[in-house]
Amino acid sequence: MGAPTVRLRRLAAELRQLRKDSELTREQVNEQTGINVATLYRIETARVRPQARTLTSLLDAYRVAEPKRTELKTLLKQSATRGWLHTFASDLPERYASYIEFESEASDVLNYECLFIPGLLQTERYARAAVSGALPESSREEIESRVEARIRRQAALTKEQPLKLWAIVDEAAVRRVVGGAEVMREQLDHLLAVTELPNVHLQVIPFDAGGHPGMTGSFVVMNFAEGVGSDIVYIESQAGDIFLEEEADIARYNLVSTHLRAGALSPSASASLIAAAAEALCPGKGAR
Repeated sequence: MGAPTVRLRRLAAELRQLRKDSELTREQVNEQTGINVATLYRIETARVRPQARTLTSLLDAYRVAEPKRTELKTLLKQSATRGWLHTFASDLPERYASYIEFESEASDVLNYECLFIPGLLQTERYARAAVSGALPESSREEIESRVEARIRRQAALTKEQPLKLWAIVDEAAVRRVVGGAEVMREQLDHLLAVTELPNVHLQVIPFDAGGHPGMTGSFVVMNFAEGVGSDIVYIESQAGDIFLEEEADIARYNLVSTHLRAGALSPSASASLIAAAAEALCPGKGAR
């Protein structure tokens, strides 16, 4: 099936909770509806999209009344809608594809990065150099697929109802010369330009701020409009990508985000630091 949409994920969670509220085991649901236990498990974990008649059988078993019944049927229809990602999602790791699907439906995102410029703010040349450096064993086709996906994601910042992005980066991400001086200078100039968008905020945590909660690693907090889905924390690592959905985890990362915002330079002071870093790379080019 590929990456689940946010709405399919929400539908799965709703059905899982309805079964629990009905105090039914999967085996008991199987006895009442004939739906295979393994199939029900896959539905409740968003691994498959249920057919309309299957959903109806489940809603009958759980005695779901209106307007909830219509709401979940509408959610099923909406869950089939996929964006541009489906055209080449098979070239991307499943969890990265899932991340892109979730990001495309988020209302706002907080992205903290300790070593890279956030993907939504990267230039194509920086993205290519960053992906090549981080994934040295990847083929050229795999690298280009990731770069294309990264650049296409950025349309979310300028669509009719744009994604609200609050990016926080450690100064190391600004100072690390990825792709050479020319590529990095282009990247820093791009940062200064894109942060003029009213929906994009960028803060830099300077070296002299000392230790801070973000030193344990990068993360993304994705928030969704009411009725779409619950918030998600995404963590990328060499050991694999992780999605956190428990309220306690969301609260912990929101608290970390608050500390990072407080410890970082203001957006205007951050822009001054970025401009100085750009000028140091290629003196006289006239950073914005």
